[in-house]
Amino acid sequence: MAQGETIAMVIKTSLHLSALLIVAIASGSADMLWTVAHAAEPRPAPASRLQRLARLEAPPVRQTRLASRKPVAETNACLVLLASDPETAADAARDWAKHGGGDDAAQCAALSDIALGDTVGGAGSLDTLSQRGSSPAAHRAQFADQAMQAWLLAGHPTDALASARRAVALDPLDLGLLVDRGRALVAAGNPAGAVTDLSKVLATRPADRDALVTRASAFRRLERLREARADIDTACRLAPDEPSALLERGILRERAGDADGARTDWDRIVSLAPDTHEADMAQQDLALLDAGPSER
Repeated sequence: MAQGETIAMVIKTSLHLSALLIVAIASGSADMLWTVAHAAEPRPAPASRLQRLARLEAPPVRQTRLASRKPVAETNACLVLLASDPETAADAARDWAKHGGGDDAAQCAALSDIALGDTVGGAGSLDTLSQRGSSPAAHRAQFADQAMQAWLLAGHPTDALASARRAVALDPLDLGLLVDRGRALVAAGNPAGAVTDLSKVLATRPADRDALVTRASAFRRLERLREARADIDTACRLAPDEPSALLERGILRERAGDADGARTDWDRIVSLAPDTHEADMAQQDLALLDAGPSER
């Protein structure tokens, strides 16, 4: 693959869901996209609507930047393998590490572990890399950010928050890392802290959709529903078909007594993105809505 082209990889991350983890790494100034619809979680038993709305799902992971270093050929080869054959990618990454692959080889090995189901092990490796690697601080911040996302996948919000805090400390000027720390704060049960982080981002980038959706989720947990609705309405205007925004707006509509509006949002998710975790959660919401008041 030519230098400067983006490599997209799709990794199955859950035995319970068809949720997808997408990692894209490019050379130069291209973006790294690691998209996780929500932290993978088993289908819950039927619960009251209040219990359902109080769950701590992790919002989708935002686009992040990872400046690649030359040479990129080995990194690209490892990541291409990861997309199609993570077991071979893991072997290749560890062999590469023995021959001077450094932090890039260690990163690919950690991502291979996550792809193969060892999310905790991969997260721990990325954390170690962020603390002890030889890369520049901004590069290690991205390793910490990836660790945070893996911890959320594994259902370890406290570890995710620790990784997110390390990422921001390593690269405090990257506002995207502040968005991710806000996401980790929501998952760890500190929505007020998340609002503080996300408000800083939105003061500079008012059209940041990930920050808007995450802050709406934080406001909802604080019962600041008017502010939550303002954020989510803005996010939906910016991206009318974004599943994460539709999921959150459906929850807020249901909270406000607009069952038809909630159903419209959740049905749209299932139609637009049927193989995502948002669709799975929307279907659960729809089932509770169909069950009637006795289940809410």
